[in-house]
Amino acid sequence: MLLDTASLYFRAYFGVPDSFKAPDGTPVNAVRGLLDFISRLVGDYQPTHLACCWDNDWRPQWRVDLIPSYKSHRVVAPLRTEGEGGKHWLEEVPDPLETQIPVIEDVLAAFGIAVVGADGYEADDVIGTLATGAGMPVDIVTGDRDLFQLVDDDADVRVLYVARGVGRHERITNGVVKEKYGVDATQYADLATLRGDASDGLPGVSGIGEKIAASLLRKFGDMESLRAAAEDDGAELSPGQRRKLLDAADYLEVAPRVVAVARDLDLGAPDLTLPLTPVDPEGLAALSERWGLDSPAARLVETLTSLRR
Repeated sequence: MLLDTASLYFRAYFGVPDSFKAPDGTPVNAVRGLLDFISRLVGDYQPTHLACCWDNDWRPQWRVDLIPSYKSHRVVAPLRTEGEGGKHWLEEVPDPLETQIPVIEDVLAAFGIAVVGADGYEADDVIGTLATGAGMPVDIVTGDRDLFQLVDDDADVRVLYVARGVGRHERITNGVVKEKYGVDATQYADLATLRGDASDGLPGVSGIGEKIAASLLRKFGDMESLRAAAEDDGAELSPGQRRKLLDAADYLEVAPRVVAVARDLDLGAPDLTLPLTPVDPEGLAALSERWGLDSPAARLVETLTSLRR
């Protein structure tokens, strides 16, 4: 089970009442919500391995260099000073959530739940790498449709899509992708490139919406073949569609690299084995007392230990 961690703790922050506070008054709703999400998912699916995939860089400079508008609406000015790995952008995160992220990291460490990130890359890229060639069934937990491109029925990789809530999540297989969007999961990244995505600052091809994009991909197969057809006056494209694709040639040259999830990062060899008991019980007890997390921490401990029965 691979968790898109930021997707889950943002959802917890906005979904769990902010009346949940530590003894010192610090909000802990995101921490509590994330722990309960993990408890529910682990209890329901009983994975043998679990990774909390992390955004070491939520807006990688190499993606911004290709498409400057990439996630630009979520940037807080000014730019963080340059350092190792190039530029790093400050994301707009509510202050009460930002203060909880280090607590989340500490609690996960006390449980012994693996946190995996890669400098210069997003959690999506970490998920893509871990899911590719995993050698076992993989459930990807996210509220981000971009990860539908990783769905692979043959490799037993699916997405547990939590856009409507963790308790009402959808199991996304290739059949579901095809039913929803009219393309196979292998074509989803090209669909997203053509359609665009305002939430990620991707403009798409002007005048090519989701349905037209899907019909073009069904006809031509992939982006490379579609772009070749746009250059071929004999190809079965309407004049309007051809012109729109040619006008967007510069965008279509770079966007597929931005949209595609990396699958070949060097992540070392992290141990993703799900711990059946906290690796640091004393540390967890101290954190639970300090931050008022006794109940959600106890629920996750019970869930983990129940897997041993």
